[in-house]
Parts: sequence; C-alpha cells; structure tokens
Amino acid sequence: MKRNGILNAQLSGALATLGHTDLVMVVDAGFPIPSTATRVDLAIAEDLPKLETVLELVSKELIVEGVVLAEDVVTHNEPLAAFVQETFSDAPLETRTHAEMLGEMAQRAKIIIRTGAFNPWGNIGLVCGVDVPRWFDEPGVVVPDYYQDRMRAAESRTD
Repeated sequence: MKRNGILNAQLSGALATLGHTDLVMVVDAGFPIPSTATRVDLAIAEDLPKLETVLELVSKELIVEGVVLAEDVVTHNEPLAAFVQETFSDAPLETRTHAEMLGEMAQRAKIIIRTGAFNPWGNIGLVCGVDVPRWFDEPGVVVPDYYQDRMRAAESRTD
C-alpha cells in the first residue's frame, strides 16, 4: 500500500504524466470540463473534497512555476486568493477573465481535477515547471537568466 501523498490511483497516475509547461486545473463542482482534457472527478458531495484540500495535496506533488486564476478571485473571493498566494508563494500569479478560464484555459489543460467545491470562481490553473536546482546541478551546466531567481531562492532555503 502507498504510504502517503495522493492515494487516488487515477489522480496519482495522471499527475505522473505531466511535464514542463503542462497545465493542470483544479476546479469547482460546476466547471464545464471539455472532452479533450483528462478528467479526474473527485467530487463526492458539496465541498467534499474542498478545493483547498486538493490544491494543497497537488502542491506537494508538482513543481509549479505559474498559477492562473480568474480576476474575480482577487476582487471577490479574498480567502481563496490568499490561500492560493500562500500555497504557491514561489510561483508568479497571473489573472484571466472568468470566460478565459472556462474557455481558453480549459481547452489548454492536460488534466482537469474536479472537486466538490461550491467556491465562487474556484478554478485554479497550475503551470508545471522543473526543479531548477536538480536540473542544473551538473558541473559546467549554465543556469539560464530566467531561472536565476529560482536557483537563488532554492539556495537560500538550504543555507
């Protein structure tokens, strides 16, 4: 038996397919999931599981280099905005219109994880990244400028 982490076989397997720049969305119970995405439906009942619970678990499984959420989260759902900023503090946050989240972002997503959340604008996109210190740790390998900040942040955590 798996000891810890995500125990759901479909979700764990789907996350293992993700690569650099892939988009995974963790969404509320009412999100219109396109047929092109891998759908992982965890919804059991209202707020079961909660959006925040799934985001927290997924954050421990993935390297996230960008977060996308609807503008309305920032202006109309401060508790969710604060949770997302705290959970993904190392990743830049980008906002889109609610229509873009339901349309363009949903079409781009490789995986969409449906929660039981009844949480306004509770649809969060996570852009997968790489573990910069591990990818650029060989002698003679140059860290590109766009990864320098992430390398310094990782180095300061180990000091």
